[in-house]
Amino acid sequence: MSKVQIDGEHLTLAQLYAVVFDSAEVELAPVAREKMNASRAVIERLVESGAAVYGVNTGFGKMASVRISRDQIRQVQINLVRSHACGVGAPLTEHETRAMLVLRANAIAKGLSGVRPIVAETLCAMLNHGIHPEIPSQGSVGASGDLAPLAHLAQVAIGEGEAIFHGRRVPGEHALREAKIAPLALEAKEGLALLNGTQGMLALLALGLRDADNAVDTADVATALSLDALRGSPAPFDERIAHARPYPGHIATARNLERLTRGSEIRESHRAPEKDPRVQDPYSLRCAPQVHGAVRDALTQIRGTVNIELNSATDNPLVFAGDSSKQGEVVSGGNFHGQPLAMAADQLAVALATLAGISERRTEQLTNPQGSQLPAFLVREAGVNSGFMILQVAAAALVSETKALATPHSVDSIPTSANQEDYVSMGMAAARRIQPMIANLYNILAIELLAACQGLDLLAPLRTGPEAQKAQALVRSVSKQVDSDRSLAPDIEAVAGRIAVGDFSNLLTSGMSIGDSE
Repeated sequence: MSKVQIDGEHLTLAQLYAVVFDSAEVELAPVAREKMNASRAVIERLVESGAAVYGVNTGFGKMASVRISRDQIRQVQINLVRSHACGVGAPLTEHETRAMLVLRANAIAKGLSGVRPIVAETLCAMLNHGIHPEIPSQGSVGASGDLAPLAHLAQVAIGEGEAIFHGRRVPGEHALREAKIAPLALEAKEGLALLNGTQGMLALLALGLRDADNAVDTADVATALSLDALRGSPAPFDERIAHARPYPGHIATARNLERLTRGSEIRESHRAPEKDPRVQDPYSLRCAPQVHGAVRDALTQIRGTVNIELNSATDNPLVFAGDSSKQGEVVSGGNFHGQPLAMAADQLAVALATLAGISERRTEQLTNPQGSQLPAFLVREAGVNSGFMILQVAAAALVSETKALATPHSVDSIPTSANQEDYVSMGMAAARRIQPMIANLYNILAIELLAACQGLDLLAPLRTGPEAQKAQALVRSVSKQVDSDRSLAPDIEAVAGRIAVGDFSNLLTSGMSIGDSE
């Protein structure tokens, strides 16, 4: 991808992912420079006038009533960065840090923060040279934005703090010097503009959304294999059923499942009622379009929230330059509050727990001989061999843990800053637990894929449909059929790895998937 130009108005998720995962270069768009200069001129006029402006010549939070003298304006911005850089816990990953950098640069490029273009340009230069601030993941309540995480980011921009550069942890000053980037000398409001925003929780949510898209497509693939291994019916995926209750996600999953099961010899072998007296399949098979579809529709809503936030100004106060005939205005508000993102992260957590729960139920159906019509625990000579018994137990353990992680965060609040900031979002905590949930879900889906492929192998010489065979071949490329007991931990890890890089979800790109129905 060519350079990504940021202007605070047009950043897309595809561009964000290109910067984060493919190291696409970033630059400030000329139009953004013009807007930033206009809002900066407003701040400089106010500094000269001596009028009290929050965050420019006043203290912060509860100390907003304290006036700052003109000769202390620069120092108070540096002090703000230093005092707020008090995060704790494991550092964010390189991908998460890159996302924060480009998102913060884009937010101030919108031209409503009252800062000079050099502030955004410095963040872009750090991205382009691979300077990744070491940012502790804990310490943000999600309002006034992600103060502590962004302070650690800002520390490196001013030549302090710690950064990962060329694979080594080094002082921020050293990283900037090696990359020939001048440390920022903060002017009025610029420290506050770097700290006051939602880009920590937004970064984690945007990356989690990408993984969730991958997971729901993979879940469709796993369901198709499980359906055939359990000799289930594709009738519930009839498009007439979907259009009778036309949720877009339902329609998309039903199309995926119909296509993946098309041409199955297994299905044809038991289509006649005298061969299979069952009337209906369990909900985990029959209602997969409704359940997976609800997840898809939730992801669409979350994507809408993320797309708005990508190009929003989320610091305070905001600077409205107006036209050339006006002096401009600085207005205090609360765009830093993370409630929209916290609620979206909670919604994503529920969606992930939903996919995890229904996948484990299909694994249970596959391993339970009472309903599967397959050998107990998917292995011949059961008793001598335990087969897939403990894989289902592992899936159950992961599901239970995942459900606990889905507990809402956005309904919680602890007042901060001497009760000035008396209702906060907890959005960063809501977003932080997404990746552990994704890791659990990938393992749960890997277990289902392994079980389903074992079931299909036990039905040989009958074969599943041509499209589903591609998924079965993917599994078999890293995990051979189980003929007698062996440790399947490496197999789970291998299949989960293929899930993580999108190998199973990519099987849907050659045909109908979620993008085709929206």
